[in-house]
Amino acid sequence: MKRIAILGSTGSIGVNTLDVVEKNPARFRTEGLAAGRNVRLLAEQIDRFRPRLVSVVDSDSADNLKDLLEGRFKPSVFWGSEGYREVATAAGVEIVVAAMVGAAGLIPTMEAINARKNIALANKETLVTGGALVMEAAENRGVRIIPVDSEHSAIYQCLEGHRTVDVRRIILTASGGPFFGWSAEDLEKVTPGEALKHPTWSMGRKITIDSATLMNKGLEVIEARWLFDTDVDRIDVRIHPQSVIHSMVEYVDGSIIAQMGVPDMRGPISYALGHPERVPAVHPFLNMEHLAPLTFLQPDMERFRCLALAYEAGRAGGTLPAALNGANEVAVEAFLSGEIGFRDISRVVEASMACHNIVEPLSISHIMEVDGQARTEARKQIVTMKMGR
Repeated sequence: MKRIAILGSTGSIGVNTLDVVEKNPARFRTEGLAAGRNVRLLAEQIDRFRPRLVSVVDSDSADNLKDLLEGRFKPSVFWGSEGYREVATAAGVEIVVAAMVGAAGLIPTMEAINARKNIALANKETLVTGGALVMEAAENRGVRIIPVDSEHSAIYQCLEGHRTVDVRRIILTASGGPFFGWSAEDLEKVTPGEALKHPTWSMGRKITIDSATLMNKGLEVIEARWLFDTDVDRIDVRIHPQSVIHSMVEYVDGSIIAQMGVPDMRGPISYALGHPERVPAVHPFLNMEHLAPLTFLQPDMERFRCLALAYEAGRAGGTLPAALNGANEVAVEAFLSGEIGFRDISRVVEASMACHNIVEPLSISHIMEVDGQARTEARKQIVTMKMGR
């Protein structure tokens, strides 16, 4: 039985992970859960899975959780950055599911790596912001990082049993989001409600907006660069609206190996938790007889500028990907709150990147400093944008 901890248990990935765990009680045991402020859902998870320790974002949330647990099963309750560290490094835990949203997931994931825990990585920002440092630490400590993103899980599977020197390119597929094919004029009018209606996947709010702008795919390009030790220019993106082929690897002999499956995150989660074994599916199987024709299209990087900006940051390297990510997180929140328009997200990110001086990241604290500076710059750009209207 593998003992796991989940960073981000009340989010979409965390909920799906616990569904996999619940359906495989002989394989997995939940030792620790870390969440934000959704203490009601966390209390329900505690009742069902009885973890030894949990953590929430702040002391008020911790007090609220303790009140909810009165007369019920009570694990040790922690809060804040120290609490996340406690869950990430808990004794006996073999696998940490890193599913916190945004750059906030970097520090606890690194804590888990330093404690020699294997990582089921769902937080792409960990490698986008700190790829070099994270991968170096994992190698030094003998830690295995298995991706949970459906695209990177697909690539991981397509590479198994093959020589990396034989890889010609990696092909990341993208659904295209709800607005693929829309004109630039129509994209200017997109509302948050429209952007949150993803045609294929059920995800959290931030990643759903990133999918709509194609920033999510850009972040995945940078993540793939580190996960698979590949140059950014050997990673291509293709729009695949059916979301059946989750990604592909092309080899030097012209062969392309693809991984197919239903668009359900429980598939890659099960693969990451069970590796090297395969866990019996807890989701529907792919019915190939009823598949629609599978199509692949080039992304339009002019209309979906975020993807081009991510490629730019990935090629430049250094601290620019961290700046890109921090600015994007602020811009997405501003869009969701109605402060800026849909296409303004890329404008805020591009302007913030232009103000960034690229250096090599020296430490995790240095990366978090860059993240903070990028967020401050993005907020300045938003104010300037609003004043100019």
